[in-house]
Amino acid sequence: MSAPVTTRFAPSPTGRLHLGNARTALFNWLYARARGGRFVLRIEDTDAARSTAAHEAGLRADLEWLGLDWDAGPGREDAAGPYRQSERADRYAAGFDALVRAGRAYPCWCTAEELELSRRAQLSAGRAPRYVGTCAHLDADAQRARAIAGGAPSLRFRVPATGDVTFDDLVRGPQRFSSAELGDFVVRRADGSAAFLYSNVVDDAAMGVTHALRGEDHVSNTPRQILVAEALGLRAPQYGHLPLLVGPDGAPLSKRHGSDSVADVRAAGYLPDAVLNLLCRLGHRYPTDGWLDAASRVAGFDVAALGHAPSQFDPAQLRHWQKEAVQRADVPTLAAWAPHAVPRAEREAFVAAVRANLVLPADAADWAHVVYGDLPCADGVARDAIVAAGSAFFDAALGAAAGIPDDARLDYATLVAALRERTGRKGRELFQPLRAALTHRLDGPELAALLGLLPAARVRERFTRARETAG
Repeated sequence: MSAPVTTRFAPSPTGRLHLGNARTALFNWLYARARGGRFVLRIEDTDAARSTAAHEAGLRADLEWLGLDWDAGPGREDAAGPYRQSERADRYAAGFDALVRAGRAYPCWCTAEELELSRRAQLSAGRAPRYVGTCAHLDADAQRARAIAGGAPSLRFRVPATGDVTFDDLVRGPQRFSSAELGDFVVRRADGSAAFLYSNVVDDAAMGVTHALRGEDHVSNTPRQILVAEALGLRAPQYGHLPLLVGPDGAPLSKRHGSDSVADVRAAGYLPDAVLNLLCRLGHRYPTDGWLDAASRVAGFDVAALGHAPSQFDPAQLRHWQKEAVQRADVPTLAAWAPHAVPRAEREAFVAAVRANLVLPADAADWAHVVYGDLPCADGVARDAIVAAGSAFFDAALGAAAGIPDDARLDYATLVAALRERTGRKGRELFQPLRAALTHRLDGPELAALLGLLPAARVRERFTRARETAG
């Protein structure tokens, strides 16, 4: 019987969660959920100089905000944990010893400067840089001499001199690499910490990971990791390598394309469902181009629908899905966007009134000023509409609004009927100057809903100012 599907997301807590990495996490989560499997979160924090608890907390908060819950990981430990690599040194040590005993790894005293000189020389000669094997065949005496000379060695994996490494990529299909082109690589750094090419393999096996979707920049790592797994008698997961995320100009995604981290889009006020509806389509084809709820995103995910070409992140598309998300959001969610100018008791009525004109929280602040703020003198097309209507129109409007208590709200239908009767106007000639006077705009939310938020005193004040402008 085959093992149940287990996927993982294994970020390094050295910065904020990039949208490209968020897509990787999402695809692994979708793959597991679509097959009734498990999704594991592992923190790869062996880079002690750059990894921070704050970055880990940010990563976890972003995943939780996106709804990408993990079945095992930090805060949800099980027998396969701990799920931070910095806490797994004892697990790695046994494997290092096994590789050395089997002759599959050896100590390397080459310095960073020596390795850089070798790399430059190979590049100058037109060759792909790889380790030239300086320490690969040192005998015991030579190793002792190096040790006495000082400096702690790294540990290098001995790659077979001949043969090929093959694997079937879940996205790219059959892959083949010549062992002779790989070069021996570091599995344990000189400071004793496990290198990515080693720890990633050991942990995948220990945590039962069966499938791993990751960026195509890892393709060259895969044959090396397969060799490590084989040498240790471990089962490597099936790998799938996702195309890169680029901006509309085809360049790698960066801040010049809008936002490049989940924290950025969160801060801007984007809703998680908007981000997910965009990310799930970047490099993956769904049967429908329309809105996908959580269940549909899972049900429609298929590795066979993953593409090979770079995926384009377009801020305009993110804004499109945000509009869709806002129209589906519940009122309490949008009420949280209302600024302090909106009385707490009126916040739900306010967002219900302006919902069709909201995309981001900044729009709520803008409409809150229209409704609750002191509008400056009208200008532009709004002023033109007021002037064209003439002062007599606003005399009639003031007459229709007379006698209503200052704190009461005018009934929209009653106001319109009275204006129509008093002025003989209808359609555009009636509604355009009415909107211009009340909002200083010619488009926006339904006037009936807005009028329900405006006290009669404020309505009369705006009609009076419009009359003065028209006169």
